[in-house]
Amino acid sequence: MTNKTHKSTTEKVTAITNVRIFDGEKVINARNIVIKGEKIIAVGEDIPANATIINADNATLLPGLIDAHVHTSIGGLKDALKFGVTTELEMNGDFTKRGREIQLKDVVDVADVRSAGTAITAPGGHPDELLPDGDEIPEFILKELEKLSREDKEAMLAAYAHDHEEIPQVTTAKEAIKHVHTQVKNGADFIKIMIEEGTVLGAPGLPVLSDAILKATVDEAHKLEKIVIAHVLTAQSSQEAINIGADGLGHLFIDRPESTSKLVSSIAESGAFVTPCLVLNSSILGNSASELADDPRVYSKLSPEWVDILNTSFNTFPQGSMENSFQNVMDLHNAGVDILVGTDVSPVPVPNLGGLAHGASVHHEMQLLVKAGFTPIEALQSATSKTARCFCLDDRGRIAEGMRADFVLVNGDPTTNITDTLSIRSVWFKGIKQSI
Repeated sequence: MTNKTHKSTTEKVTAITNVRIFDGEKVINARNIVIKGEKIIAVGEDIPANATIINADNATLLPGLIDAHVHTSIGGLKDALKFGVTTELEMNGDFTKRGREIQLKDVVDVADVRSAGTAITAPGGHPDELLPDGDEIPEFILKELEKLSREDKEAMLAAYAHDHEEIPQVTTAKEAIKHVHTQVKNGADFIKIMIEEGTVLGAPGLPVLSDAILKATVDEAHKLEKIVIAHVLTAQSSQEAINIGADGLGHLFIDRPESTSKLVSSIAESGAFVTPCLVLNSSILGNSASELADDPRVYSKLSPEWVDILNTSFNTFPQGSMENSFQNVMDLHNAGVDILVGTDVSPVPVPNLGGLAHGASVHHEMQLLVKAGFTPIEALQSATSKTARCFCLDDRGRIAEGMRADFVLVNGDPTTNITDTLSIRSVWFKGIKQSI
């Protein structure tokens, strides 16, 4: 008890002054905040006499950004933090609570992460078509391992071995229910299901689990108080996901059939959120992110390998139209559906998964939302408070007393010019100013 009291009385107090504050919802009148330890202790109040003062010179303070759809790694989490992305939500991978304990012990300078663990898919179903055959560790993983310290390498290998001891085969409702329990036991924060038959990914005919099995999966997850996110890329699979009770769609349907208005109404009435990953849709259609890659605010923070990835694309559905995605996301937004910022970036640079990079693509996604018709403030909400609310992350996503001191200070005013989010001056994570 004495030690805890001593720590609380000696924690450093910092005040950021002369700052424009976007609190996750709106720009507020307050011009300063006070941090003590990992928390914000005051917004717009008198500044304690013992506070260290940081004059922001009228820069803009944003809550730490949240990427609502990633597949990540230690390197990915490090890159994310450089771009003010203080939380990544992994939709298929190794960073469950158990995985975090294995991989991130004593690791610093990384974003926080929450994970679905291993997603539920049919044998041979998505994402198998994206991965090399055989049981060997893929070459792109081995290349990433070469860059890590001995401790980080051992942690990554340990997590990889754990999560690949036994790839679960789901062919029945009973097996699906068992899979849900396994993920929850490992500390999954939510559950992911795949509804992907492969057409827009250049792999038509991928096996997909029946609606009955997927419905059993969703029902069991809900019994265990876990939300379910569905991978969908077409209008038909999106409707299937809503019909079985998914809480969120992990992508935006890339087509725009005549029945789109009915689908939009169905999604809105269900209360489900949508993480459109417009950056992925753009890549699937054959568009690289070369303009982003050429921005010195981006390439100065990324390795050459990731810059190269930004300059390529998936290009598996070039006959599609980005205008359809813009119209679809605006129809959903105007119908009151919560739209979240996500990217679907891969854990390491993979040549055939182009156009995406950790951290940087969050800023690109906000730019594309604004291009579609969002206001800059709406795009910022989608990267902060909306995602925190939808994933019950009650300690972040907003700048308010008692919240985690996760935020990013940027030059300019991204509430009127969204590209200013990339003009990063400083990033704080759990109250600690990062070296970026």
